[in-house]
Amino acid sequence: MLSFVWITLRFVHFTALMLTFGSALYGAWLAPTPFRRLMARRYLRLQQYAAAWSFLSAGLMLAIQGGLMGSGWPDVLSAPVWYAVLQTRFGAVWLWQIILAAITLVVALMVPRSLPRQLLILSSAQFILLAGVGHATLHVGVTGAAQQINQALHLIFAAGWVGGLLPVIYCMRMAQRRWRQQAIATMMRFSRYGHLAVAGVLLTGIANVLFIRGVVSFWLLPWGQWLLLKFVLVMVMVVVALVNRYVLVPRMRQRSPRVSVWFIWMTKFELGTGAVVLAVVSLFATLEPF
Repeated sequence: MLSFVWITLRFVHFTALMLTFGSALYGAWLAPTPFRRLMARRYLRLQQYAAAWSFLSAGLMLAIQGGLMGSGWPDVLSAPVWYAVLQTRFGAVWLWQIILAAITLVVALMVPRSLPRQLLILSSAQFILLAGVGHATLHVGVTGAAQQINQALHLIFAAGWVGGLLPVIYCMRMAQRRWRQQAIATMMRFSRYGHLAVAGVLLTGIANVLFIRGVVSFWLLPWGQWLLLKFVLVMVMVVVALVNRYVLVPRMRQRSPRVSVWFIWMTKFELGTGAVVLAVVSLFATLEPF
């Protein structure tokens, strides 16, 4: 039961961070200047909720880790066990994760003028910290540093891709109104940099496998089988993204309502598949790769 709670919290934490990063990306960079303010207002409440869930899940994960390291549920609420967890590598990194999550929540609630940029920086910092725990810490020295940098890039690329899909749906709807030109420009810019994000996810993902298992037949292990499922799902997402960009987008010049509806539904499917990928990752990240 504790393991299931840990997996669930991990999924919540990753999802919240990716939504924060992806929506902030538009307000800080992707959208044209007049459209940025509209995007920032549209996703302010989402960012506040996501920041709250990120902070809550980070704190609960520290407590649950105490139960996993100790004797179960009684140790989840044990302050001495929490202190013991904080003495580990995981605890040292995770304390900063909690601190950054708290700062992100405060910033999201204060709503400074440069909120999107600040959220982008804070969520990126949390992804970098996440690379300091789990399978990305299997090596030390130069190899270990390279593996953690690669994992951090993998998470940021994934957040830019998956986290940026929800605003695409909003932009598509706004393209039917007076913001058509700005919304289309925003989507095209996301598509352009989305190619880089997708390529980054694939390349860093392959590198992750090589760092963890090399070319050994990892598919014989439960960890490797879940990894293969993740790969299949990611490739489905790639196919959907390509169909959207190179089949549906060119047909939008005809201003056919049917094409727009198909684009929105395909994007929703891509986003849903991305959520399943996060759930799979949250599960197999708890398994031993050896």
